[in-house]
Amino acid sequence: MTTLTAAGTLRPTRTEIRTLQTDSVGPVEITVQDRDRTRPFLLLHGGGGVQTMAGFADLLAERTHSRVLLPTHPGFGGTRKAEGLTGVPELARAYVTMLEQLDLTDVTVIGNSFGGWLAAEIALQESPRVSGAVIIDGVGIQVEGHPMTDVRGMSPAELRSYSFHDPSKAPGPPSTGGTGPSPDVQALIGYAGPAMSDPALADRLGGLDLPVHVLWGQSDGIVDPDYGKAYAAAIPMSTFTLLPRTGHMPQVETPEELLGALLDLGDR
Repeated sequence: MTTLTAAGTLRPTRTEIRTLQTDSVGPVEITVQDRDRTRPFLLLHGGGGVQTMAGFADLLAERTHSRVLLPTHPGFGGTRKAEGLTGVPELARAYVTMLEQLDLTDVTVIGNSFGGWLAAEIALQESPRVSGAVIIDGVGIQVEGHPMTDVRGMSPAELRSYSFHDPSKAPGPPSTGGTGPSPDVQALIGYAGPAMSDPALADRLGGLDLPVHVLWGQSDGIVDPDYGKAYAAAIPMSTFTLLPRTGHMPQVETPEELLGALLDLGDR
């Protein structure tokens, strides 16, 4: 597979399965797309699967000439999930192990939705290889008066209306091959639980000592902007940016605006 750079030359995108040896879980297989440039970014997808982050991974690699890693969380997309991956902290430790085995430093971790929660958990691992995190419409904390919308039982049209400022920009839903929950939804619940939150996460975030940029879609109907402001308020070294005309997945709906917000903060 190749990607086209702004200069018109082709650079390879490698996809490989890495087997990690972790102390707490044992062997863990992770399928990783690697857009190899210079400065490393680790992109973490949400419950919609790796396809919701792939286009933005290309855009980030092209515009910043950076190395962009885009893993598929084990259990998503038909990939193998190790039995020891029982929750979000365990998955976070597996990704830190991956960074160690790749010998990467100065890594910025970027996650959307469930991936935002995962990015926060990776930051909490206090790895010297991680220099910052970006949480995009993340979930995981509990905010009084601002619960996460329960999307179970929603029709695809209803889900699009809650997830997008402009539902016409939503990609078509993947085929599940049946009438029950898709394998990706099952994998998501396996990590996050039915409540999709950790009551202790907000308090634990108070111990973070690295910069975190929290970005939120102004039209997010899954977790509203006040939820996002509470997320940022829980993190001592955080910056909050509200993205107009954007819903729960800015990397899909307004990728240029999301990239601009990321680059603007990095230049300050």
